[in-house]
Amino acid sequence: MFTATADLILPSTTTGSFPRPRWFDTSMLGRPLDTCMLDVHFREKFQDALAVVISDQERAGLDVLTHGDFHVDEDLAGRAWHHYPLQRWGGFEGDYLQPEETTAPWLHYPPGTLLNEIYTGWRWPHVVDKIEHKPLDYPKLWRIAQAKTRKPVKFGTCCSQVMALFLDIHTPKYKDKRQVIWDMAEAMNKELLALRDAGCRCIQIEEPTFHFMANTYGKDHEEVKFMIDAFNREVQGLDDVELWIHTCWGNPNMQRVMEDTSYANSIEIYLERCRGDVWTVEMKDRNQKDLELFAPFKNDLKKKIGLGAVSHRTLQADRPEDVATEIRKALKYIPAERLIVSSDCGFGRQGCNRDIAFYKASAIAQGCNIVRRELGLAVTYVPAADPALQIDVVPGRRATPAVRGAAQD
Repeated sequence: MFTATADLILPSTTTGSFPRPRWFDTSMLGRPLDTCMLDVHFREKFQDALAVVISDQERAGLDVLTHGDFHVDEDLAGRAWHHYPLQRWGGFEGDYLQPEETTAPWLHYPPGTLLNEIYTGWRWPHVVDKIEHKPLDYPKLWRIAQAKTRKPVKFGTCCSQVMALFLDIHTPKYKDKRQVIWDMAEAMNKELLALRDAGCRCIQIEEPTFHFMANTYGKDHEEVKFMIDAFNREVQGLDDVELWIHTCWGNPNMQRVMEDTSYANSIEIYLERCRGDVWTVEMKDRNQKDLELFAPFKNDLKKKIGLGAVSHRTLQADRPEDVATEIRKALKYIPAERLIVSSDCGFGRQGCNRDIAFYKASAIAQGCNIVRRELGLAVTYVPAADPALQIDVVPGRRATPAVRGAAQD
């Protein structure tokens, strides 16, 4: 069901995570949100940080906003993206370096590389008991963010199956990883239903592993089929929510984690076999490789496609014209009413600074406006591009205020 993007053509957004303000220097460290919010210093900083990231996205001109993942601890290369649920659900214990023999085949890197430092620096809990859902406070996190804007706030969370890649079983209660993944999918489903019941109508599940696994084992492999079933169990009952499926090829400290980045083996899986309304694809950093794969689906595209039009891996702030060029390329294969324009992935995870993230986000919004004008569509007001609202105005330069909703030249 399309809720956030129902009446929007070429809506603009970003994937999720944003760089933190420098003064937001506290973390939750596995504690419940309610416990953290009793600390008046955390309470003030956390709420103010969410207000800032929401305000930045509105000023950038985005149509669909995110909460910036500010509940996720700021740690090495974004490990806490996985760890937020793992630290809170029952059945997990400890912090251990994953042995070589149980590491996913595409996650082996030699000494002397950044990815080796990341994956040997990360530690993971062991599965020591039956996995039990305990509240992750997603409803409260969404309420705090959504209360700060009238635009829809998309709530994103790590998919259970990508968390499971790093877990080793140390209990007779599980015979294999499939049982772990299924119980985690059911635990996450409880949290997502609570989030839906709180009023959130735009939820993003991040990084199911079909595109990784289909390239390694083949799209019809039994493990891939199981993962599809597990994903559909994770999002069961969310029929009245606009459900996004985010995919990219890695974002620990802005790094791509794989060399084989083709969607050829997984496009049919994501478009036809997974429950959901929007599928986001990394395209900018890959020079729009695989875009032509959408051609056979163009006239019968059931999902909207979230096009990555700016890279989270480069520190060059894209220009609106650059984004418009990416959109025009995509429109050859994807109808405008089925296209959403986003970033390849998030700007956090020990990534770029706030200024670069902001101007990349605003380039997305302004690039959408360029193409909307070409198509004769209404545009979104972008405060960041309003001549009268610049921080510094050069003497003698025209500074006519832009009219809300009108074209900005």
